[in-house]
Amino acid sequence: MGRLCAAAMVVLFLLAGGAWARDADDDAKTRNRASEIDTEHIFGFVEGGDIGERGDLELEKESALRFGKRAGSYAAASTLFDLKYVPFRQMLVSPGVLLSYHGISGVPDLADRQQIEFQGLWFEAKYQFIDRETSPFGLTLFASPRWTRIDEKSGERADQYSAEFTLSIDKEIVPGQVFGALNLIYEPELSHWRETGEQEREANLGAGAALSGQVRPGVFIGAEARYLRSHEGLIPNAPKGEAFFLGPTLYTKLTANSFMSVAWNAQVAGHAVGEVGALDLTNFERHQVRFRLGIEY
Repeated sequence: MGRLCAAAMVVLFLLAGGAWARDADDDAKTRNRASEIDTEHIFGFVEGGDIGERGDLELEKESALRFGKRAGSYAAASTLFDLKYVPFRQMLVSPGVLLSYHGISGVPDLADRQQIEFQGLWFEAKYQFIDRETSPFGLTLFASPRWTRIDEKSGERADQYSAEFTLSIDKEIVPGQVFGALNLIYEPELSHWRETGEQEREANLGAGAALSGQVRPGVFIGAEARYLRSHEGLIPNAPKGEAFFLGPTLYTKLTANSFMSVAWNAQVAGHAVGEVGALDLTNFERHQVRFRLGIEY
């Protein structure tokens, strides 16, 4: 009996030690995650190139709000619910679904409508060619194909096939404090309008630059500038218009495993081909807002 009791005490001690070690390990991981700086979301519309560690899983909600035309009342939003996963080092994949809202009244060339619709399906893949933590800068390529049944701008029913290709370059300018990013964007889109049967091919080209600084642990405030240009054709040819946006950004950790970010961009310069006015409010909007909420597992 004495030997059995002694053996039982040893087993209990080992189990308790293992449980304590696991708890300490989990606590250490939580602390590390809370202190890590992930550039993917700290900027706003401009994206950083970090993708996380192998096995990372994240549930994210992103809303892109657009409002303001030259005349009438215009508000539109696309909300994406997606699941991000890092299956192996340097690669991230993310399937998602889109919902849309349109509130349009008295806008020239757009039909009045108030609607909330299932908009379509979305997928994203990212590959990090250069890791900024081991190199002078980071370099990541994003590819985001999507199918939508509701036009983002007008709210009309259409079969649309589009993609966004983004090359992201990011850099830690002041260690642990100030970060910068540059994006180059190509976005082709093929639309088949259900009501008229017409087809339309167009593409957007763009570039964006952003700076973001950590003002307190887990809180970043910054600014970004974007230039967007709309063209006819999947291979850009005749220009339709251009717009230059400026605005502030905010990113904050809510907990060790969750975050929130918001960015507001206002069109400060631009021109639509064949239109009178200092801004392009035909192909773009006066204001754009991006709100993100994410939970990491």
